[in-house]
Amino acid sequence: MSVESIKAAAERVRPYVRRTPMLNLSYCTGAELPEEFHLKLECLQVSGSFKIRGAVNRVKTLAPEQLANGLVAASGGNHGLATAYMARHSGVPATIFLPTNASPIKEQKLKRLGADVHYAGSVWDEAHEAALAFAGERGAFYMHPFADDAIVSGQGTVAVEMLEQVPDVDLYIVAIGGGGLITGMSQVIKAANPNARIIGVEPVGSPTLHASFAAGKVVRLPEITTRVATMACGRTDESIYDVARRHVDDIVLISDDDMQRAAELLWFEFGIAADLSGAASLAALMSGAVKTRKGERIAGLVCGAGVDGLGA
Repeated sequence: MSVESIKAAAERVRPYVRRTPMLNLSYCTGAELPEEFHLKLECLQVSGSFKIRGAVNRVKTLAPEQLANGLVAASGGNHGLATAYMARHSGVPATIFLPTNASPIKEQKLKRLGADVHYAGSVWDEAHEAALAFAGERGAFYMHPFADDAIVSGQGTVAVEMLEQVPDVDLYIVAIGGGGLITGMSQVIKAANPNARIIGVEPVGSPTLHASFAAGKVVRLPEITTRVATMACGRTDESIYDVARRHVDDIVLISDDDMQRAAELLWFEFGIAADLSGAASLAALMSGAVKTRKGERIAGLVCGAGVDGLGA
């Protein structure tokens, strides 16, 4: 994976994804926010999240025989939806393994896309093991959400667009599950502006990269307690860790309730239906976990759609 591979992915995925808008949240009565805070609305993306970018790039680089027996994925929801969408587009079956804490709405959407849905384990890592075994038995292609250069290159195309839409950003705030999104984005951002700060956001109940950074190596979390299935991952991949360690300036932790409040604000103020991971960039600012500097231009993203804030 490289900046060149991400730029090539941007060209490859362009016909299949939306160029989602950037929204300036400065005009917000529900929270004290910086004057220059922009969110890229990947919740409006095909399949409901940025994950389609990686799924398109992976599938479009597969040989026909690799696709013949279908696609398999383990997911908290969004990666599964992107995989199911690409399987339907390619005319092959999709089998998606979800942990039991996945949103029922995501399951409904998966089934509407024609995916065969299985539940396995209480967190993504357990669903991942079941999905790997199933793919091996069936000869299907396993779509890993982050330990795959083509997937991560696809996710990095988010940053390619953001740099074009809002130049000269000083601080990027990015949600982390397994780490594929922030890894792909950080390569592009740092190549364009080495002085830009990149801060990752993880739940207190799933500090995957935060714990690995503290240990100086990839570690497996002893437990995962967050209810945010799309940000729950017990162990990242070494390749993700290596790139993130070089390019990510800091990782902050926020509570599930912080994300809930931010999702409610997004719905109440702007009519944006975000899942909890999609509200993480905003939550990191609202909670004070990210310390900003006067006059900074800040960007984040609503990485996934959902109904978590609609009760506001």
